[in-house]
Amino acid sequence: MEKNQVPQQGEKNGYRILFLTFLSLALAGLLFDEPGAILAGLSRIVTDPDYLITDYMGVGGVGAAFLNSGLVSMLCIGLLRYLGVPLTGITFAAIWTVAGFSFFGKNVLNVWFIIAGVGLFARYRREPFSRFIYSALFGTALAPLVTQILFGFDAPLLLRIPLATLAGLATGFVLPPLGAAMMRFHQGFNLYNIGFVSGFIGSIVLSLFRSYGFVPETRLVWSTGHNGVLAPLFLALFSAMFVLGFLMNGRKLAGLAALMRRPGRIVTDFFLLFGIGPTLMNMALGGACAILYLLAIGGDINGPTLGGVFTVVGFSAFGKHPRNMAPIVAGVVIGGITKVWGLTDPRIQLAALFATTLAPVAGEFGPLWGIAAGFIHSSLVLNIGSLHAGFNLYNNGFSGGTVAAVLVPVIEALRTGSGKNVS
Repeated sequence: MEKNQVPQQGEKNGYRILFLTFLSLALAGLLFDEPGAILAGLSRIVTDPDYLITDYMGVGGVGAAFLNSGLVSMLCIGLLRYLGVPLTGITFAAIWTVAGFSFFGKNVLNVWFIIAGVGLFARYRREPFSRFIYSALFGTALAPLVTQILFGFDAPLLLRIPLATLAGLATGFVLPPLGAAMMRFHQGFNLYNIGFVSGFIGSIVLSLFRSYGFVPETRLVWSTGHNGVLAPLFLALFSAMFVLGFLMNGRKLAGLAALMRRPGRIVTDFFLLFGIGPTLMNMALGGACAILYLLAIGGDINGPTLGGVFTVVGFSAFGKHPRNMAPIVAGVVIGGITKVWGLTDPRIQLAALFATTLAPVAGEFGPLWGIAAGFIHSSLVLNIGSLHAGFNLYNNGFSGGTVAAVLVPVIEALRTGSGKNVS
């Protein structure tokens, strides 16, 4: 991968920015609830079965959801620093994604079982845990599996604890080798590679559950009515992020246009290529565009959609930018208008945000193929979740990997046959 040398000071500043951002997020919970109510809400979040779609704002309240997200994020940042992991674009992607899904599915209890399982794999291989840390962080997509066994099964606690522990450790243990193998299927055109892997693992686990008579019910916890407060709050955050990036870039926009010419295919690390200034500005633009999209369609800003917004922000340091995301979103919008569901359907709101995992398709092959990818994804993502019943939080990563695995070879065959770019 082409890259520039990132100054050590830039790395330290980046970690400080991440930590302060999520410390502020945790403290912002106090704007919504009293401390006692927040702690009670956090307890409900930790013990509630939280497979898709479970909005922590609906389970524990807005304040508790903010605290959970901030705590999980800061603990993961601390783990990265303890392991001496250098800051790169994927660091931003991992932490922001964890933070986003800590509004709907990941919490201060369930993520550690998966992370520990990856740690066991590293020990088994006699390799540094830091080599596999991003598989561990992204692999927390399967954290609801642990919660379901701990709190969703009708069995003695003394049985549930070892079963949940074993399931979490085993899941984490197999993630690193599967992540490396599955990359070949979509050739780096699906940015949520671990989501693709987790879809297969979740499907196997669900099959085992059903074999023993456990069939989870369809779940939708979706809170509304927060737009008036949350939209200004996060637009202000992203505005401040853009200004900070601008200042750290010497009060220039230099590098931002070049960044947006990158296709975004894995591995495209904007932090290593362009530095912290343009990266922060691009992240801010991604987040602001996501919030404005939700407002434009009359959607909801809540736990699940903030998960989508935060994931856009994070991966705007590692492959996404407005130019390659826009065609994907346009494809989902066309699907929402022409198919049997509307743009404000909760799953379509999420699809428009998370479908940007396919942004490299638009970046590499052009906007028309990007629109096609988004259009196909908008249908597939609503059906493929039945394979894992929501135990894989990155359902769009599972769908996106499938779309890329099927569509990209077709595109390349057509381009080869015509001798030119058909987009």
